[in-house]
Parts: sequence; structure tokens; C-alpha cells
Amino acid sequence: MDLEKEESIDLGRLWQVAKTHRKIVGGIIVGCTILAAVISLILPKQYESTTLVQTRDANKAMGGQAAAAMALFGGGSGVSSTTTNYMELMKSRTVIEPIIDAMDWEDPKKKPDAKAFAKSYLDIKNTKSTNLIEVTAKGKTPEEAQQISQSVVDNFLAMQTNNQQQTQSLLVKFLNDRIEEAKKDSDEAAQKFADYQREHKMYSPDEEAKVTVQKLKGYDDAMKDLKVAEATTQAKLGVVNEKLGDIAGASKAYNINDNANVQNIRGQIIAGEVDLAGLREHYTDRHPTIIAAQQRLTELRQALKNEVDTVVDSNTTSLNPVQAGLMKEKAESEAGLAAAKASEEAIQKRRAEVEDHLTDFPQEVIEYLQLQREASIKTEIYTNLVKQCEQNKIQEAMEAMDIQVIDPANLPDEDKPSAPRKKLIAAIGLALGCMIAFGYSLVMYKREA
Repeated sequence: MDLEKEESIDLGRLWQVAKTHRKIVGGIIVGCTILAAVISLILPKQYESTTLVQTRDANKAMGGQAAAAMALFGGGSGVSSTTTNYMELMKSRTVIEPIIDAMDWEDPKKKPDAKAFAKSYLDIKNTKSTNLIEVTAKGKTPEEAQQISQSVVDNFLAMQTNNQQQTQSLLVKFLNDRIEEAKKDSDEAAQKFADYQREHKMYSPDEEAKVTVQKLKGYDDAMKDLKVAEATTQAKLGVVNEKLGDIAGASKAYNINDNANVQNIRGQIIAGEVDLAGLREHYTDRHPTIIAAQQRLTELRQALKNEVDTVVDSNTTSLNPVQAGLMKEKAESEAGLAAAKASEEAIQKRRAEVEDHLTDFPQEVIEYLQLQREASIKTEIYTNLVKQCEQNKIQEAMEAMDIQVIDPANLPDEDKPSAPRKKLIAAIGLALGCMIAFGYSLVMYKREA
């Protein structure tokens, strides 16, 4: 009881002590508050300027994608992934270093690097998990803050435009290589067919042969579509490998195509492609049965993409977001390409089985039909690849920018700097003064006890 009495504090008595030493207590509080106010006046002013930009709703990192390849192998990364990549790219040396070089520094030797500059002068954030990005820059003057914020966006747009032009040029280049090969194959097949017609004086099959051709048309159309998609995806893969450089070979370690889940989904895709080709023997593309089969294949391709992404994500933790995204596209393309080639082989095998059960024709008619089919397929492959290349050129012109500026960088009011926050600093000084005054009063209380 004596110990509790000794350790207890009489608040009334403490208050009386504070009143007795009110000049010193008041001086401490006022002094700390004034000191804080003086510090807030001495500290250099700082201004903030914000630019609001919006990213595209879909991943355009590879530029215009082939419609057939997109249908076969699914889309790219989602909006949130693209937005995250863009936020990181805005802090890259390519974007930041020109801004640093354009600013006046008292000591050039103390100029920050891109990473330090971004940390001190920039606040880049995603707005409420949307595809909006806020680029807030800090500066010593309103003009400097506005210039930094605007330059970040301008430099990023310039970098993206340059990268996209390079990507599109690469994609068109790879497609042109395949178009050249397809053109050669088409010309050779057409020449063989024409020579056969002249040699055997056969220019049109009989009605029974036409019925046979129609029954096999679904399989031929499926193989044609798969061939076009393979060529387009191979071009896309070439672009990704070009951008990845030495890192491209690392994807072999993922063993994507040996993954049990990937193999299972790929088997379902192959079976679905064969079934769809068989259904086209009896129905048009508008028939509900065909539509349902196509929908099922779309779901399986998305499942394949998701499974591949899961495998890649577990192996790319050490890469930056851009490299990880490219590795993911590479793995998706490789898995989709493997599925397409396997589907083509299965459809070719199934077509041969169907063809064996059809009515026997003279050898001349069989050769005629084979040459006609080969010429038709290779010509359509060439035509579709040319259309695809032209589509990419058009999209290159349309997609010059990957982001759109919603609100340009504002010019802050010179009378309203973002820092120092004088009222807050003064309030902190007041609070600190009260704490010190309380401590002083407590010491005096103990001495007089």
C-alpha cells in the first residue's frame, strides 16, 4: 500500500505545479510551436502535378494479332497485368534519364540515377484497380512539377511507339517470310494441277466425285485454318524470341509440353478439332451443333492458356514484369503451336480414314481430286496470310499509342504548395511542446514531492 501511494501521481497537485511554473511550461510550448513554424517557412517549397492516363482494354504488347491465332490460342494478358507493366516501364532509364538530364542541378556529380529519381520525385499508382494510371510528379516550382509529370508520359509514349513499330515490323517481316513460302507452294500446286488437266484433258470431276469432295471439305477447311494459325503463331513466336534474346532459351526448362495437365487439355483440344471437322461434313457453321463445338474448343484453349500461365508464373519470379510477360507469351505460343500441329495430324489421319470408305474412282480421277485439293488449300493459305499481313499493317497505323492521356499535367497554384505543410508542422511542434512541458512539469512535481 505504501508503495502504491508512493508511485501514484496527484493530478491536481501536478496541475498546481504546472501553474506555478507556467512561464517555463508556456515558454516550452510556444517555443516548440514557433520553432516548428520557422522550420516550415525555411523548408523549400514543393509542388505536385498529376497526369491521368488510361491504358488499352486489352493487351497490345504484340501489336495486331492474327485473328486465326487468337481464335486458336486465346488472348494475351489482362488489363491489370498490362497496367502494372506500364507503371514499371514509366520508371525505366529510357523514360527517366532524359528528364534528369534536362533539369538544373547545383552539383552535377550528385545527380540521382533513374531509380533514385523515381523514388524521390514520382508517385505512379493504379487508380482503384482500373486501367487508369496517375503519374504524380514533385518539383521545386509549379513549372518543374508539371514538366516532370508531362515528360514521364511523353517519354513513355515515345518509347512505346518506337517499340511497337519495331514489334510490328518484326511481325510483318516474319509473316512475309511465311507468305513467300506459301506463295511458292501455292504456285507449285497450281502448276501441277494445271499440267495434270492438260495432260489428261480432264477439267471437271463428275457429280459423284463432287459429292466426295464435299464430304471431305470439312477436314480440308480445318487443316487450312490450322496451317494459317500455325504460320501466324510461328511469326509471333519469332518476334517474342527476338525481343527476349538470350532469355528465350530458358523456357525449355519449364517443360510446358511435358506437363500432365497441359497434355490432358491438349488431347481434349485435338479430339475437339477432329469432331468439329467431322461435324462440318453434315452442318454449316451457323448450326447450333457447330457453334457449341466451337465454344467448347474456345474454353479448352483458354484452359490451356491458364495452365501454361500457371507453370510460367512459378518460374519467372526473378524476372521483371516485361520479361515475365514475354516469357508467358512465348510459352503460350509454343503450347498452342504444339496443339495445332497435333490437331492437324489427327485430322489428316481421320480424313484418310473417311476417304478410304468412299466410293472407289479411277486412278486418274483420284489423282485429279488430290491435286485439286492441294492447290485449293495452298492457295487459300497464301491468300489468308496476305490478308493477315495487311491487317497487321493497318493495326500498326491505328495502334501507334498504347495509352491515352485523360487529364494532362496540371500547373499547380504557386500559392498552394504541396509541401511543406505548415499547419501540420506547426501542429506537430505544438504537440511536441506539450509533451516536453508535461515532462518538465512531472520532473518539478517529483522534486517538490
